[in-house]
Amino acid sequence: MTARRKLIRRTALAATTSVAALVLAACGGDGHDMGSMGSDSGASASASASASASAEAGEHNDQDVDFATEMIPHHRQAIEMADMAADRASSKEVKDLATKIKGAQDPEIKTMSGWLTSWGEEVPADMSGMEGHDMSSGMPGMMSSEDMDKLDKASGAEFDTTFLEMMVKHHEGAVEMAKAEKADGAYDPAVKLADDVITAQTAEIEQMNKMLDKS
Repeated sequence: MTARRKLIRRTALAATTSVAALVLAACGGDGHDMGSMGSDSGASASASASASASAEAGEHNDQDVDFATEMIPHHRQAIEMADMAADRASSKEVKDLATKIKGAQDPEIKTMSGWLTSWGEEVPADMSGMEGHDMSSGMPGMMSSEDMDKLDKASGAEFDTTFLEMMVKHHEGAVEMAKAEKADGAYDPAVKLADDVITAQTAEIEQMNKMLDKS
């Protein structure tokens, strides 16, 4: 597990530990033989179902876990930036692009969160919008808290330019992460998603650079 992945997952791990403690306490009743038999049977069925689902979708490796764990907060920040465009951007083209970005990345977050859950991994806690929280460390293209403050305070044409410049860098980081998944990932749906990210965001980078040239 990479140091970046440990950093991203630390908050979620603490919360999961508390939940696990409550579950263990709840299981401490006097079920005796029949309860134990039911529990063992349920666990076996659950394990069998998980194994079957994993076999159908294909095996995953550490790269797949890293990809999903890091791309989720990366996408969340892009959506946070896109949300700002609704009342700050002056260009309809910028607003339309922001809507498109959010529409594409929100479902991808849900998909990747589902993968992590099915693999028994932690889904990163949503820290977007939290004042003073900086998720930029270790992930290519992530904006710092200072960058996000700058964008939040901008409006009109200034917002348009700042948004486009930042989103180009953000997309370039996502493409870099997706290329790493394509090169080393083992889970077919994750590799396919990485390919989709490369295709879609490379096209949007070209679009945004053209928009910047016009401004």
